[in-house]
Amino acid sequence: MENLHFDSNTLKILDQRLLPNEEKWIEIKTKEQAYDAIKTLAVRGAPAIGVFAAYATAIFSRDTDIYELRDYLNSSRSTAVNLSWATGRIVDAYENGRSLIDEAEAIRNEDIEMCRKISEYGLSLLKDGDGILTHCNAGELAASRYGTGLGPIILGKEKGYNFKAYCDETRPLLQGARLTSYELERAGVDVTLICDNMAGYAMSKGLINAVLVGCDRVAANGDTANKIGTSSVAVLAKYYGIPFYVLGPYSTVDFNCKSGSEITIEEREAQEIKELYFEKPTALKETKCLNPAFDVTDNSLITAIITDKGIAYPPFSKSLKELLK
Repeated sequence: MENLHFDSNTLKILDQRLLPNEEKWIEIKTKEQAYDAIKTLAVRGAPAIGVFAAYATAIFSRDTDIYELRDYLNSSRSTAVNLSWATGRIVDAYENGRSLIDEAEAIRNEDIEMCRKISEYGLSLLKDGDGILTHCNAGELAASRYGTGLGPIILGKEKGYNFKAYCDETRPLLQGARLTSYELERAGVDVTLICDNMAGYAMSKGLINAVLVGCDRVAANGDTANKIGTSSVAVLAKYYGIPFYVLGPYSTVDFNCKSGSEITIEEREAQEIKELYFEKPTALKETKCLNPAFDVTDNSLITAIITDKGIAYPPFSKSLKELLK
């Protein structure tokens, strides 16, 4: 399932804000539209944001100072390290006289291969028939192919595995409901949608054998920035003795960030909680809301971090570095 088209200098994205009810492709014609697409989650997921930002930087640097453009796009989502990593690669190509479009294409192709490797490593930890809990969306809509958190499920389906997926709805933006269940249904996977607060119930009934989640940033000590609510799922998995796997590209590992306490958490608008997917507001206009986009999953709750370079086990401060050897 593609989320981005690029052809003859025309950049289009599948508007994920409208899924699953409408599949609409929108053309990105300006840097402002590119910024807005990232900010408002028309394009989302760490790998997908990186690929999109690479193309946007390559295209719109023709009319804008590339350094200003890089900083402008980077400011759209503070937590997603793939964003700045990708725009940085385009700037590096510019400084070294390489084709910016070719560099963006290379980033996309590398993302496809990266997702396949993550999916293969993740699949090696699962068994046919497993019940798998997911949170948020980390599939093909969030990457170029297969995805990260959903990759082992989608690849497993291709190889004849029969998993039973349980998708947290993932409030308040409902990525699990709108996107993950949609993707898995399209892939022919046995999928059941549950409310976020049913995760513990599903675990207690023996329905869950593993938890797979994506991440946007990994600190040097193994703390991970995941979609809000993921850390609660991790606590439940720890209590019930269920392996909790975090999957993401190695490029999300930030060795300059020592722990999760140093990760900037994006605060989003109250409207997303009270109004976005409701016919009428669910709370009074004056009621305050706390709406962080991410929380930090402590490394003590994580069974393994699965990357395209291999699987890291505790202690992560050591094993993550060893994957580079």
